[in-house]
Amino acid sequence: MSVDVHQHLWTPSLVDALRRRTRPPYLDGWTLVLDGEPPYEADPADHDVEIRRRRNAHLDLALVSLSSPLGIEHLPPEEAWPLIDAYHADARALPAPFGAWAAAPVTDPDPVRLSHALDQGLAGLQLPATVLGDARGLALAAPLLDVLEERGLPLFVHPGPAAAQGPAWWAAVVPYVQQMHAAWYAFEAFGRPRHPRLKVCFALLAGLAPLHRERQLSRGAAGRGLVDPDLFLETSSYGPRAADAVIRELGIDVLVAGSDQPYAESAWPDPGDLAQRAVDHAVRVANPGRLLSRKESHQ
Repeated sequence: MSVDVHQHLWTPSLVDALRRRTRPPYLDGWTLVLDGEPPYEADPADHDVEIRRRRNAHLDLALVSLSSPLGIEHLPPEEAWPLIDAYHADARALPAPFGAWAAAPVTDPDPVRLSHALDQGLAGLQLPATVLGDARGLALAAPLLDVLEERGLPLFVHPGPAAAQGPAWWAAVVPYVQQMHAAWYAFEAFGRPRHPRLKVCFALLAGLAPLHRERQLSRGAAGRGLVDPDLFLETSSYGPRAADAVIRELGIDVLVAGSDQPYAESAWPDPGDLAQRAVDHAVRVANPGRLLSRKESHQ
C-alpha cells in the first residue's frame, strides 16, 4: 500500500473562510498574510483538488492536513473553530485517494468535537509542535490525546508558526527543526508516561532528534537500546542519508513516507543500488497499516 501521510491542500471552504478574515492569518485573493512574515503569493494550482488528484494517481492514500504554520490552531477559539470547521467539511468530502487529518485549536482542546470529527472518518489528529514541546503543552493537549489513544488512532506532529528571520529557507531549516526536536524529547519525557499506547508520527524525521540519543544517554537518560514501537518518523524534505542515519539508530520500521506537497516534493531519488532499494521500499510500504490502523471497536 503506497501512502503519503503529509500533504496540504487549501480546500474551497477553507480558502473562503481565510478570505473573510481581516487580520492574520488571512488570504487577500491568493496572497497569504501571516504575522511576522512577508506576504506569500500562493499558486491556485497548488490547491486545485483535481490537479493534485492526478499528481497522486500512483498513491493508494494521500493524507492532507491543515497547514499548522498558518497559526490557526493557536487562534482564540472563536476565530479558530470557523476555520477548522471549514477545513473539516471539505476534507471529509475529498475524492480518492485522499484522506485527512483532523485539526483542533490548542486554545480550546475539546475532546467531544474531536470525537465527532473522527467519527466522520478522519485518520487521526495533527497538532503543531509549538504546543507539544514541553510538559505544560502536553498536559493541555492530553484530553485530545486520550481520544486518539482510546481509538487506536495516531497523532501527527507538524511544525507550527515560525516568524521569518532570514532567507526563504530559514523557517524550514532552523525553527521547524528545533520545534520537532523539542516535541520528540518532550513526548518521551512527559507524553509517553501519560499515553502509553498512543501512536505518534513526527514530521520531517522529528528534526533528526533521534540522532542525539547518544548525548541524551551520556547525560543519564535511561533506556539504552529500547525502541518505542508506536513512534514513527515521516520523511518529508529528507533523503537517503538522513533516513539511513535514523534507521541505524531506530530500525527501518519507524519510517513512513511523506512529501509535504505542495511546499516540497519527495526527495527520494530513483533507487540505484541494493541499499537504496531497501531504504526506498521501506519508506514507501513499511508502516502505513501499523500507523493508521484503528482498534476494532471503532471500525
